[in-house]
Amino acid sequence: MAHVELSLSGAFVPQARTPAEAEFVSSVERWASTVASAVEPCLVVDLSGLIIAVSPSCSELLGLGKPVEALGQRLASALRLIDFTAGAGRLETAEADNIPPLQALRTERLARGLMRAVIGVEETPVTVDAVATPLFSGDRVAGSLTFLSPVRF
Repeated sequence: MAHVELSLSGAFVPQARTPAEAEFVSSVERWASTVASAVEPCLVVDLSGLIIAVSPSCSELLGLGKPVEALGQRLASALRLIDFTAGAGRLETAEADNIPPLQALRTERLARGLMRAVIGVEETPVTVDAVATPLFSGDRVAGSLTFLSPVRF
């Protein structure tokens, strides 16, 4: 079974903020900033399922192009999600809405599962283990943070 680990590759030095400034930086914004420069494959989506941050390794793993090109795209539409059958059929919208990053938004709980997508022009499928957690703004869900790990068969 694959697992995801977050490594601390460099020292994290938080920015000094006055208490008034800290109120205006949400959890989603903080994670988006961290994810954008992360080495690990990870992404942040907002409450409507739009990609607001993606690490370069995640963008490459999922075939999203350059990270900046993926921003603002609906996650379920940006990925060419397929099922786990031998025919590798495209997932219907209802099934695609159940992938872990979107499930964490809907259930407001940790979500984990396998996702399979077609990557690139050669139609190469990739399977990833995804672990997603909801991100809150106050007491309401505002987005989700997902870490991905390729699954090798």
